[in-house]
Amino acid sequence: MLDVNFIRENRALVEKSAKEKGYTDVDIAKILKLDDERKSLLQNIEKLRKERNEIAAKMKGGKPSEELIKRGKAVKEQLAKFDLGFIEGALNKELKAVPNIIFDDVPLGGEECSKEIKKWGAPKEKGVDHLDYAVKRGWLDFERGAKVAGAKFYYLKGGLALLENALFQYGLNIVLKHGFTPMDVPDMVSSRVLEGAGFAPKSSDQSDEYYIEGEDLVMIATAEMPITGYHMDEILDEEDLPLMYAGFSACFRKEAGAYGKYTRGLFRVHQFNKLEMYVFCLPEQSKEIHEKILSIEEEIWQGLNIPYHVINIAAGDLGAPAAKKYDLEYWSPVNQKYQELTSCSNCTDFQARSMNTRVRRKDGRIETVHTLNGTAVSLARTMVAFLENYATEDGKVKIPEALQPYLGGKTEL
Repeated sequence: MLDVNFIRENRALVEKSAKEKGYTDVDIAKILKLDDERKSLLQNIEKLRKERNEIAAKMKGGKPSEELIKRGKAVKEQLAKFDLGFIEGALNKELKAVPNIIFDDVPLGGEECSKEIKKWGAPKEKGVDHLDYAVKRGWLDFERGAKVAGAKFYYLKGGLALLENALFQYGLNIVLKHGFTPMDVPDMVSSRVLEGAGFAPKSSDQSDEYYIEGEDLVMIATAEMPITGYHMDEILDEEDLPLMYAGFSACFRKEAGAYGKYTRGLFRVHQFNKLEMYVFCLPEQSKEIHEKILSIEEEIWQGLNIPYHVINIAAGDLGAPAAKKYDLEYWSPVNQKYQELTSCSNCTDFQARSMNTRVRRKDGRIETVHTLNGTAVSLARTMVAFLENYATEDGKVKIPEALQPYLGGKTEL
């Protein structure tokens, strides 16, 4: 959520950013009108509260006059009529519809306008289809997954289950080396945390989450959600920042908007495991940390020797919280194109303001922190990329040196 005073002082910038992101229903005029009404109401409430206190003071130590009693009742009735909560609720609803502003170096336009900024590795010309290979070896079972839970749920077995664990341990060791604190997180969050993290509420046609009927709970789509709420309603100390967490969790997504996208096998499923990097930091630190998170993602994939490129995501393809986002896409030798693998976003103060997460500066000033997130290892897609690059037609999976310690020294599966 953006600060309403920032919106007032930077109206043209906010409107331009919203338009570039494709948010056409943002009504800045309505927001400013509601904020004016809120301020006016607050002034009236404070004025009446002051008068109420003065009346209460005059009533002490003696019998109050009828006129004073009458005025006291009138003030009480007036205060009861003022519904500050209604105005603030209406204002917050409108504020939630306003996306974060974009950085100056974000490409403008839709998905097709995202720009490649770097490339690593030599793309391979041939690869093994992960689904056919894993099913043939008895490592992946979508049929029984569908029998017990529905389409796009699955069982991992044997070598693929071992490979998933090895990839997680490999990614975890890298992020620990860079100072991240490991964290297991709740698999559910409240609607406040969901929306505060910038995800669409249940009432939205863009909602992609599984809700718990009769409860104010939703299954998480990423560990980003519960970690966003970890320091909710807290004031952190400047000397403690940045706080860097690596959250491991199952992720649950309906993938309702996946029509027309690549969905084969494990690439797009309803449940998968993921290791997510998340940082709370000072505002002046966030741009540098964003680059650091990207470099860690690159380190992970260079260690696995899987070719990739990095793209600077265009404004029209950014979600509401992100001011800037990088995607790392691996080269698929099967499909002969780059496919989405990881991402990292700088959300500036957008999420933290909704979560009321602030920092106390050494001079006593209090301000909103910045938050960033980035995928270390999204395990289902990582296994797709790995099998495409390392499975051989003779039925073996070659294990690169970086992963061998996590598979008991094996050089192949």
